[in-house]
Amino acid sequence: MNFNEELKDIKNYSAGKPIELVVREYSIKAEDVIKMASNENPYGTSPLVVEAVRKVCDKMYLYPDDSMYELKDGLLNRFGVTESNIIIGAGSDQILEFIVRAKANKNNSVLMAKTTFAMYEIYAKAVGTAILKTSSHVHKLDEFRDIYKKRDDVKIIFLCLPNNPIGECLTKDEVYQFLREIDDDTLVVIDGAYQEFASYKDKNMKIDPADLIKEFPNAIYLGTFSKAYGLGGMRVGYGIANETIISSLMKLRPPFNITTLSLKAAIEALKDEEFVEKSMFLNFEEMKRYEKFANDIGIEIVPSYTNFITFLLKDDKNSTFIANSMLKKGIIIRDLSSYGLNAVRVTIGTSEQNSQFFATFSKIYDAG
Repeated sequence: MNFNEELKDIKNYSAGKPIELVVREYSIKAEDVIKMASNENPYGTSPLVVEAVRKVCDKMYLYPDDSMYELKDGLLNRFGVTESNIIIGAGSDQILEFIVRAKANKNNSVLMAKTTFAMYEIYAKAVGTAILKTSSHVHKLDEFRDIYKKRDDVKIIFLCLPNNPIGECLTKDEVYQFLREIDDDTLVVIDGAYQEFASYKDKNMKIDPADLIKEFPNAIYLGTFSKAYGLGGMRVGYGIANETIISSLMKLRPPFNITTLSLKAAIEALKDEEFVEKSMFLNFEEMKRYEKFANDIGIEIVPSYTNFITFLLKDDKNSTFIANSMLKKGIIIRDLSSYGLNAVRVTIGTSEQNSQFFATFSKIYDAG
C-alpha cells in the first residue's frame, strides 16, 4: 500500500519511556521507578480536580459540551480575552497541527530553532513545506532575522518560550521587538507550554496573551494544562489569537476533540491557583539543588525557566550510556543525543526523588 511521499522523511516522535516499560524490561517494581523524562508535575494534580472528575465519571458515556463554554469562560477571565479569541485542543500540539495545516504548504516554508519541540517539524513535513532552522540549538533571534530576511516564503515562525527540550527562554521585550519586524502575513507561534514557570521565575519572561494579540494580530499564543496544572494524562491545551486566526483554525477542529472528563478537569484546574503556585515554588527550590549538584561535579547546565534542567556533558562522557545506565536503576531521564547534543534532560522531581537521582547519577557519571 502506498502512502503520501512526505511520510517517508518523518521520524516518529519519541516520548519518554513509561514506567510500565521499565518494569517489564528490568524487573523493577513500579513503586521503585522514578519518571524524570516527560516533564510531568511530580506533585500530581490538584485534589480539587481529582474530586471533581470523580463526580462526573458516570457521565463518560455522554459527549462533552462541544462549545466548551465553561472552560473558555475560565480562560477569558484569566487572560482578559474574549471567547472568539480561544480554541481548545487535545493538548496544545493538536492546535499546532491545525496551524500547520491551515497555513503551510509545498509552496512556502516554516522557521524554527535548530533544537526545539519535535512536533513542529513533524507536522510541517507532513504537508510538504520547507523547513528552515537556525544554526544554534537555543533561540538566537539574530539568526531568525537573518533567515527570515533572505526568504519571502516564510509563513510560520515557531518560538518555543521557554524552549523544550533545552529550557532557555527569551524576554518579552526581545520577543516583541522581533515581532515588530515580521510581516503581517507570517504567523508567529508563541508556544507557552512552560510559560507559567518562566513568568514565576522572572517576570521579564512573561508574555501576556491579551497584550500579545492586541499588538500583534499575526501572533498566536499556545498554552497547556499538561505541565503546571498536572493534567498530562487528560490532554487539554488552548490557543489564543485574534478572531480571524481562531475562526480559520476552528474549521479544522473535529467535534468533541477533548473528553468529558478532561474538560471537567481543565475547568476545575483553572480554579486552583494555590496548587499551581505551590508547584512553582517547590520546583524552583529543588532546581537550586540541581544547579549546586552540577557545579559540584563540574557539569555545565542550561539556565532553565521550566520544570526540567539540561546537563551538557563533557566530551569524555556519553549521554546515551548515562541515560541507559540510569534507566537500569529505575530512573528515567531524557537522552538528547537525537537532537545532536551530548546532553541529558531531567525533570525536577520531589525532594526525595531528586536526592535519589543525585546519588545514582553521581555513581554512574563517575564510572562512565
